[in-house]
Amino acid sequence: MSELPPDRFSEESATYAVRGKDTPDLDRGVETIRAVVKTLPIKPGVYRMLDSGGEVLYVGKARALKNRVTNYTQVTRLPRRLQRMVSQTRSMEIVTTNSESEALLLEAQLIKRYRPPYNVLLRDDKSFPFILLRDDHEFARISKHRGARVAKGNYYGPFASAGAVNATLNALQKVFLLRSCTDSFFANRTRPCLLHQIKRCSAPCTGRIDAESYAELVSDAKGFLSGRTQEAQKKLASAMQGAAETRDYERAAVIRDRLKALTFIQGSQAIHASDDTSDADVIAMAVDGGAVCVQIFFIRGGQNWGHRSFFPSHTDGVDEAEVLQSFLAQLYEDLPPPRELLLDRALPEAALLAEALSVKAERKVTIRHAQRGPGKRLVEQAQRNAEEAIQRRRAETTTQAKLLRELAEIFDLDAPPTRIEVYDNSHIQGTSALGAMIVAGPEGFRKGEYRKFNMKDEAITPGDDFAMMKAMLSRRFTRLDREDPDRETGNWPDLCLIDGGKGQVSAVLAALEELGVADVAIVGVAKGPDRNAGREIFHLPSGREMTLPPNAPVLYFLQRLRDEAHRFAIGAHRAKRSKAITQSLLDDVPGIGPARKKALLMHFGTSRSVKGATLADLEKAPGISSQMALAIWQHFHPNG
Repeated sequence: MSELPPDRFSEESATYAVRGKDTPDLDRGVETIRAVVKTLPIKPGVYRMLDSGGEVLYVGKARALKNRVTNYTQVTRLPRRLQRMVSQTRSMEIVTTNSESEALLLEAQLIKRYRPPYNVLLRDDKSFPFILLRDDHEFARISKHRGARVAKGNYYGPFASAGAVNATLNALQKVFLLRSCTDSFFANRTRPCLLHQIKRCSAPCTGRIDAESYAELVSDAKGFLSGRTQEAQKKLASAMQGAAETRDYERAAVIRDRLKALTFIQGSQAIHASDDTSDADVIAMAVDGGAVCVQIFFIRGGQNWGHRSFFPSHTDGVDEAEVLQSFLAQLYEDLPPPRELLLDRALPEAALLAEALSVKAERKVTIRHAQRGPGKRLVEQAQRNAEEAIQRRRAETTTQAKLLRELAEIFDLDAPPTRIEVYDNSHIQGTSALGAMIVAGPEGFRKGEYRKFNMKDEAITPGDDFAMMKAMLSRRFTRLDREDPDRETGNWPDLCLIDGGKGQVSAVLAALEELGVADVAIVGVAKGPDRNAGREIFHLPSGREMTLPPNAPVLYFLQRLRDEAHRFAIGAHRAKRSKAITQSLLDDVPGIGPARKKALLMHFGTSRSVKGATLADLEKAPGISSQMALAIWQHFHPNG
């Protein structure tokens, strides 16, 4: 959800800030808060607590700001976690709102934006996939969609994973024969593609189906995705029976296969919704030894579209109900809420959360503690899944911790690393060159912190891996030193793994020496003889080389890190190369849009021919005026 527009707040909305000294002292924090309280109204709103550097420590909402913020001055009643927060507070920022529900929505926005250390945080920010049925074309296209929902059409979801949406899409194509190709591919077909041959598309691109019949297929697909599954099944069964009666057995067999695909979608569900849970999220939370897991089943149109486990962070010392409520507010900040949330427990502010979600969805959203009937059975199943997910994560964390301890022993680190950065290069004979960095820690890969480095420095000889690695590490640590010179944010690595051998390690050490960085562990990972996995050679800064036993678990761990860096680098390189292939010399010419670009290419054949054309030749091109021809010629001949 985009940030609430200004007119949603009261006219008295304001920001208050009182600066204190930098001493990290509880009394100083209380003094700062008391100074702010004197200026606060008894109105709903959101408050932010900031430290001496202006970083947000905590975001909270209140029905009455003055009363809520005053509570922080009564330090003896605060838990230790909030006492630490108050001791670091040096300023506050306040925004008043028209209602408490608006304050709740704004609080969720700000928590996701600033990720404060004292708020419960939704760690998995990966967007959910949807099925998009576009209606901006005579023959609607069905496809998987992630991100902002700006395209015109109908969105169905969310699905819990890409695997769930892909399986459903494949089955839907078999049932309803809708096209999945892009508009440009559709417009340039002269004969049906492979999808038509394997009976997954009705081939509207070549006129194998008319617009009216295709629109009927689209209508059936919309009905099925909206929950009217029985209608689609009855319609197909009737069509199959009719084909059999007329002895059109080939058509009957085709419809039979479509019915099988429809049955697959309905029968591949781990859980089944009842009539009173046709559009709901089933949510349960499990807590074990300080670990918290929230399990969600997504039910839309009476169908279970998968489930996902979430592990919120910063939950120590926070009441379980507060953890769940904060988690839900953040989850639905970007995700459209269903008509109903079925929970395994009651929330103290369930009515407020329901009101806020109803405002966001522009329709009524209810929150129900499922205590009986089908809803309770669904919640109990979600609860079991949450408990099992915690146990799996605990086992994985224990194994990961053991591997990190072994890693520290092998490479003589002071302690098990909490942040490992792995670097790799990718290019083809120096073209589309880029560097890539991945990050891993005790909890696994941190994909939100991966980075790409475009290599545009003309001083780097194309294909020089050593120079590329040196440039990449130089850029990385220059920025680190500028943004976090005191190493307080946890963004400095404990171990850097370099994909390469002695040469790459030497280049990296030279880069760090120029920056004055001497206390970061560097290890090169090079393929062994014949480039066989399992015979890697590890190069240390001292010049020592070492290998690990082929069956050592820590070796497999290092291989996974290296392979993930390689996967990310290759993927980024391919994307860059594909973009470069589709770029044209005409893209940078001012005033040249798609229509003029197409006219020039149709007239001259290639963009290079346009570049080499004379002014007189450019003036002869259709749709190009004399003034535009002069602008094009001057662009390619600035000194002419």
